[in-house]
Amino acid sequence: MTETSTRRPPAPTAAERAKTIAKRGGPATLVPTTGHGDPAAERVEPVLHHVHASGSVSIMLPDDHALVSTAKRTGRGELAVMFELADHAPVDLREPIRGLLWITGWLRPLSDLSARARAVSIADERPDPRLLDLGHGLSLLRLTPASLVLADAEGTQSLRPHMFSAAAPDPFHSYERDWLRHLESDHADVVCQLARHLPEELRDGRIRPLGLDRHGLRLRVESDTGDHDVRLAFSRAVESPPDLAVELRRLIGCPFLSAPVVSQK
Repeated sequence: MTETSTRRPPAPTAAERAKTIAKRGGPATLVPTTGHGDPAAERVEPVLHHVHASGSVSIMLPDDHALVSTAKRTGRGELAVMFELADHAPVDLREPIRGLLWITGWLRPLSDLSARARAVSIADERPDPRLLDLGHGLSLLRLTPASLVLADAEGTQSLRPHMFSAAAPDPFHSYERDWLRHLESDHADVVCQLARHLPEELRDGRIRPLGLDRHGLRLRVESDTGDHDVRLAFSRAVESPPDLAVELRRLIGCPFLSAPVVSQK
């Protein structure tokens, strides 16, 4: 990413960004890291997945799935796998994936008692009717993380499980989707006013809201030369919708306020 300022705009840490992607719970696939000649080595979409605060992942698969039987028949009752979680933009973009989180580790089958307890813990955080099918054609397995890798607009970084576990998700992780969609559909004038902060060569492109976190707002410019991501930094980190409203007003036009620091991908 190239910058239009000598100072890079502040952003959440890699561990915080990874935890935020995990909390959003986007689409995921599972890939065994060994045994590529086995049918189970193909990419698998879990029936249900949930990344816990510790970085462990609950994976729900049909009882007769090859991964379930493979995990059960390995000598230690575990299978080396990679779990890929995609972070999709809330608005309709021609390149919708904003980031990817890969969690590599060991997939283990759970006892009936452990699986039920884990399903209850998931339901407490994210109720899902598919959890009721546990033990009725579906099995719950646990992925114990060995390492994590995050790739997004800020770069690619490896994380240890303890780093992920200690991080907090962005305070706007559950608020971002509806807010950005509202900005796109009902406040096109605001998006146009934000364009004044963009590098001049990008202002003729289609400007879209891309992301929101406590440090700033990200825009996607879709142009004939490709897609360009720009971060507009807030004057301070914000933690609540009222604070966000104040910072947005700053960005769209109080003339006595200094211009935000921006970076361009």
